[in-house]
Amino acid sequence: MLNRYPLWKTLMIALTVIIGFLYAAPNLYEPDHALQISGIKGRDVQVSTFERIQTKLAKQLDVKSAVLENGQVLVRLKDSSSQLKARDIATDLLGQDYNIALNMAHTTPGWLNAIGASPLSLGLDLRGGIYFLMEVDMSDLLKTTHEQMVLDYKTDLRQEKIRYRTIRLLPDGVTLKFRDEATLEQALVLLEDNYKTTVFRQLRSDPLSVRATMSEQLLREIKLSAVEQNITIIRSRVNALGVAEPDVQRQGEDRIVVQLPGIQDTAKAKEILGATATLEFRLADDQASPTNIPAGSKLYNRQQGGTVVLKKKVILRGQHITDAQSGFDENGTPEVNIKLDAKGGNKMAQFSKNNINNAMASVFIEYKPTGKVDADGKQILRKVEEVISVANISTQLGRNFRITGLDSPAEARNLALLLRAGALRAPIQIVEERTVGPSLGKENIELGATAIVLGLAGVLLFMLVYYRGFGVVSNIALAANVVLIIGVMSMIPGAALTLPGMAGIVLTVGMAVDANVLIFERIREEIRAGRSVQQAIHHGYDSAFSTIFDANITTLIAAIILFSFGAGPIKGFAITLSIGIVTSVFTAVVVTRAIVNLWVGGKRIDKISI
Repeated sequence: MLNRYPLWKTLMIALTVIIGFLYAAPNLYEPDHALQISGIKGRDVQVSTFERIQTKLAKQLDVKSAVLENGQVLVRLKDSSSQLKARDIATDLLGQDYNIALNMAHTTPGWLNAIGASPLSLGLDLRGGIYFLMEVDMSDLLKTTHEQMVLDYKTDLRQEKIRYRTIRLLPDGVTLKFRDEATLEQALVLLEDNYKTTVFRQLRSDPLSVRATMSEQLLREIKLSAVEQNITIIRSRVNALGVAEPDVQRQGEDRIVVQLPGIQDTAKAKEILGATATLEFRLADDQASPTNIPAGSKLYNRQQGGTVVLKKKVILRGQHITDAQSGFDENGTPEVNIKLDAKGGNKMAQFSKNNINNAMASVFIEYKPTGKVDADGKQILRKVEEVISVANISTQLGRNFRITGLDSPAEARNLALLLRAGALRAPIQIVEERTVGPSLGKENIELGATAIVLGLAGVLLFMLVYYRGFGVVSNIALAANVVLIIGVMSMIPGAALTLPGMAGIVLTVGMAVDANVLIFERIREEIRAGRSVQQAIHHGYDSAFSTIFDANITTLIAAIILFSFGAGPIKGFAITLSIGIVTSVFTAVVVTRAIVNLWVGGKRIDKISI
């Protein structure tokens, strides 16, 4: 029978629409203005501290709720002014020992949270917040890499008993000088075999010298690795700020864009994000003392207090760490389990084999801004080095080993975080910052919502007047389309609605109705040609589909290209447009036909309202 769907197909269409409505539903609940408080460097907020905060705020403000979960405090307040006052009160009470962040707390009911439904993330232009453009200092990165090259070459040549005269560090590479031609050839064979991505060239001015420089491929890999490591640690620090929907992306070769919606405390954000960090393992110098330090050693401060003397030579840097997890050893004391890559594992195995019962230290290095700039206008950074752990090597280590002797589980978790995300090899500098006020974001939302409502109302009115009964069917599908766009975007991790994205929704509303216009006009033509109502509906949908598909697939291709090559607002527009194209084809063709089939399918009728 014409225009009848089997029951299973109708139920599947209905289920799809219902799921879209469920995942869009959290956007109906307004979020609360909130204050999020967490301990610095991953430390938990204690119950006594929480009670002090709760008591102090309750005396001066109307607090909706205050809870302590997972070592962090979340205070819900009525409005933005109460939020700012609460921030000032908490800062005066707690000082600099805690991160105090402005945030927006979701109010989604528990039953929606249980199915993973959450509100759509809003971009910086809709919610307000802070925008940072950060630049990776590649000069410091290359200097550190060249220093490591010198140490590696010396170690390899000594192991193979190849004698050399000098190995000197240069701004753009390393120069190695040998005693004779035979030794030089022997060294070249070894080094070219061990370092395939390094270019070795014999100097014309000195035939017994070789210049070692990194290949273009190695340079690209090092720079990309440094930027990716920076992004990892920045994301971990953004978590310390308590931002609900941060956006951290690479821009170009050596820049990173950080957007923090809902955050207005620029000073605190710069303090946390502007400092850079790296990690190194060094051998403790047991023969030295703080008052008698040999030339090959250096005095370091310990994070827990006190000092320790360490060897200057670096055993291993943090870029070789692939994973770090906190846990407990066989005695129930906190520990951190480390996993290295293959190259790091070989280095650690060789070192630990020769240093059983010696102490190895983990040094955490931060580059903090001084507030001064150099002649090029770049910020001058201050290097701060702290020893976070010193432990004896009891057996030969490999790709997996553990750090013990930690004071608490919180310290172990914090150390694991630093080891996973602190392996930054190049300092970063904030080269641009912008603050978008929450009032501007609210105004953008209101104006964008007004545009969507007016655009939708205009289209709904036209379809209702021009196509009558079928116009009602089209309007139901059009409303479902908008809800599905919001539902799908809410389901995608990391997707955020921006002002250009709202423009994409308005555009999709206009485009979505085109498919129904094509179908309805084709049905009218079939009726005028003398076909029955059921045949006209059947042929109208079937013959219009290819045209609808072709028109939308070309627009989808354009949207994909915009997403691939665009950045920032362009990507936001492209994502919304792409989702809108898919949902509009589904609602305009599949949903409307299901409704029409339920309405008139299989019935003997001579006339329809179209």
